[in-house]
Amino acid sequence: MDVDEMSAAAGAWTPGMVAEELGVSPVTLRTWASRYGVGPSLRAEGRHRRYSDADVRRLQHMQRLIGRGIRAREAAAAVFSGADEALPEVSPDRRVDELEQASEDLEFPAIAALLDETLDVMGAAKMWTEVLLPILRNLGGRWLRGDVCFESEWALTTEVSFALQRYVARFAAVRTDRPVLVACCPEERHSLPVEVLRASLVEAGIPAVYLGPMVPAETTAGMVARLEPALVVLWSMSPATVDLLLCRRLQRKGFAVAVAGPGWEGLDLRGAPWVDDLAGALDLAAERSKA
Repeated sequence: MDVDEMSAAAGAWTPGMVAEELGVSPVTLRTWASRYGVGPSLRAEGRHRRYSDADVRRLQHMQRLIGRGIRAREAAAAVFSGADEALPEVSPDRRVDELEQASEDLEFPAIAALLDETLDVMGAAKMWTEVLLPILRNLGGRWLRGDVCFESEWALTTEVSFALQRYVARFAAVRTDRPVLVACCPEERHSLPVEVLRASLVEAGIPAVYLGPMVPAETTAGMVARLEPALVVLWSMSPATVDLLLCRRLQRKGFAVAVAGPGWEGLDLRGAPWVDDLAGALDLAAERSKA
């Protein structure tokens, strides 16, 4: 690792490194700094000024705004002064295109920034239905056509999980009594839909606990016994991961259970309502939480 690489790892970027990261010339960087005051903020004794990680993230945001047709001066003012209200609205289709391209290029910081911005503007449920589902369907279509795109899908879904965790952390003031407990069936790996459900619940002021993918049945049952949730939501993506025994075990203990996901379709659920869309799950959870 050379000196410049060590500087970047420590959060001190040289102008050349930032120019390479953004794909612009050093002259453009100097122009932005002189015209709009968006230069480096770090100054080490006896050395040239350096860009911080925050400086680079702001410049990446500014560059995205410019790519959306916003003039550089207005983009700089929005990013560095926080005057986002003056910016034109970005359509869901544009957000889909930007996220798809960032995922295809494996640009993890750009994916994270775009997701954070989209959550800020749209919230979890709307981001899921209007942005993420179209991308995931496009990726599924590519798989069916023989276009292996595992890396792009992995990059996107991993960053979505991280973004939802950051988003949920903002709602620390949500009450914690009798939460909705959201759990995957023990063999279920595909957890993104219920991660969105949990974020949407917390966003709506409904306390929610999410256990993660592939949690053993005993652990889920123990969590339910200790937390005494208003509702347990058991998620299964496919019939192969359904755990009817766990569902009925929780029902026998007197807990309200709902099952979610296409895996449960057509099964004898014995009083456990089945929901297979985000809006239905939110409505049911809100109703049980208030009861």
